[in-house]
Amino acid sequence: MSVDTGTPPVGLFTGQHVLAELEGVAPELLDDEQFLRDTMHGALSESRATVCQMIAERFEPQGVTVLALLSESHASMHTYPEDGSIFIDVFTCGHTAQPERAVELIAQALKPSTVNTQTVQRGRDFAAVAS
Repeated sequence: MSVDTGTPPVGLFTGQHVLAELEGVAPELLDDEQFLRDTMHGALSESRATVCQMIAERFEPQGVTVLALLSESHASMHTYPEDGSIFIDVFTCGHTAQPERAVELIAQALKPSTVNTQTVQRGRDFAAVAS
């Protein structure tokens, strides 16, 4: 007989994938590799994601890509300073990390004029599996 502890099992095949497009961001922020790294790391950590590794690349004449490998999956940012725009992608497995919160915190730091987000539920939800 199994006892339901209310805790999702480890390795559960479920997650949230948050896709965001921010526009109207100051171009100098979108071209500042260290600021973007720090912003992403702080937002992910505060959102209960576990950052394993981060890499970033600044392109000439402008633009930055930041990638974060998470215990829960991954996150990325791709900037377009010439357009004042950025694409953000945060995917986390399980129910601990809060990818929507991570995107909110990044948006607060970048102060865009427009934010467009979409959250995709992936895999199988714990509630559906438990019933």
